[in-house]
Amino acid sequence: MQQTGKIIFVGAGPGHPDLMTIRARTYLQESHVVVHDALVPQEIIDTISPEAKVIPIPRSFPDGVDQGTEVGNMLVDLASQGHSVVRLKGGDPSVFARLAEELQPIQKKCIPFEIVPGVTAALAAAAAAGIPITNRTSASSVTLITGHEADKEKSSLDFQALAELTGTIAIYMGVDQVAHWSKSLLKAGKTIDTPVTVVSRCSWPDQQIAISSLGRCEEDCVKHAWQTPAVAILGHVAHLPCSSPANLPLSGKRILITRPQGQGESLSELIDTQGGTSIHLPAIQIAAPLSWDAFDREILAADSFDWLVFSSANGVRSFQSRMHFHNRDGRSLGSAQLAAVGPATAKALSDAGYVCDFVPDTFKAEALAAVLSKTPHVSRFLIVRAEQGREVLTQTLQAAGHDVTEVIAYRSLPIASLPPEKQSMVDQSKIDWITVSSPAIAESAIALFGKKMTSWHIASISPLTSAALRAHGLQPTAEAEEASSAGLLKAIVAFEIAHSEQSLQNKTSPPTR
Repeated sequence: MQQTGKIIFVGAGPGHPDLMTIRARTYLQESHVVVHDALVPQEIIDTISPEAKVIPIPRSFPDGVDQGTEVGNMLVDLASQGHSVVRLKGGDPSVFARLAEELQPIQKKCIPFEIVPGVTAALAAAAAAGIPITNRTSASSVTLITGHEADKEKSSLDFQALAELTGTIAIYMGVDQVAHWSKSLLKAGKTIDTPVTVVSRCSWPDQQIAISSLGRCEEDCVKHAWQTPAVAILGHVAHLPCSSPANLPLSGKRILITRPQGQGESLSELIDTQGGTSIHLPAIQIAAPLSWDAFDREILAADSFDWLVFSSANGVRSFQSRMHFHNRDGRSLGSAQLAAVGPATAKALSDAGYVCDFVPDTFKAEALAAVLSKTPHVSRFLIVRAEQGREVLTQTLQAAGHDVTEVIAYRSLPIASLPPEKQSMVDQSKIDWITVSSPAIAESAIALFGKKMTSWHIASISPLTSAALRAHGLQPTAEAEEASSAGLLKAIVAFEIAHSEQSLQNKTSPPTR
């Protein structure tokens, strides 16, 4: 008899992966299936284990269908198959998230479950705005209400009682129903000058924070087109002085990362350390070769080669995946030495448990080929590369008389178009930089974003990538000295510091006569 699985309700927090709990991250890495709300950001979806099945929940269901019960039944079916199932919800799963409805079929079937709390939107929004949500003298209570009630025909909220409260009121999903709750509170006696702080898409790359009042917040919502999810905080605390952000080189800068899904996190974290915010919109996707036959045949004979040469971290990941598939490890490589084109590829080898024997001082195929081609005796080389990779390494080694075999480890496929919500984010967000980390990404990014790139600063990871950009009439603003995430960030920060200092000099210099 098949053992029943477990269902874990996990709070994703307000949106930024760093605001998830350690327990939440652990479950996202260990569970077989993750069922997530549509509003969970891609940056959090990227933290899910690649082996897990990911199921998005539609934002709307047909009339007459109870969403909570429908999703609960789905969770029961998945757990009944023996799966460990994460139900990933924005914020905290217990706060305005249909948890009670989803639990009903689960409890009826006596399926074990766990609730992992998350940072709820009201607390995250207050923190983002730099305001205390309580105050000893003027706000000794906090009331959480929703702008989307289950019965849209008849409100269950007592606005008269809410208007008489002296504490803080936090309204979840408040933008869509701003006319209803603002007019109801005014009618119940709340004053028009009651402070209101609105935090739209808290901790997301396109987060907006605005100060308004109960009398004009409806007009402001229309005027500024604040996006959902949004929280409105009402009360005395909403006009208290906000904390000033740290003066870091990338403060206020929004940077678009175009690396494949699951590969933008390290750069995003580095951007955070310098005060910037990032949007991860992959311009390419990494796909397996059309057939693994040739690749498997060569790696199973890896000990017959003198050198295994890796041209990218993606190649390393494919290599390690197929080694695991065949129950092989480093012992099967015999005396073969390992070479990597750059530090990122060498790190991928290290992360997989291999020691890299050689990385060129200049991180490009020409430098790698120049050294390896001088191997004193005729050697056998296995080059692990992308389908669209350059031929310079193979040609140089063959010209030097070496025996060279190439295997295709992966394909880089362009993203044809962005999902509507991502396209909307690009159109509505002020983007300062776009990072481009390969010629393939350059080609796809230009097709995706078009003329928008002419108004953004462009950070290129290498001379080859810069050449691909220039071929389309785009001049990189900054180019990394080292082909890595750290190199990209260093180039961006150096540009921002230099231009910040130049701007300051222009402001302080006396006028010319």
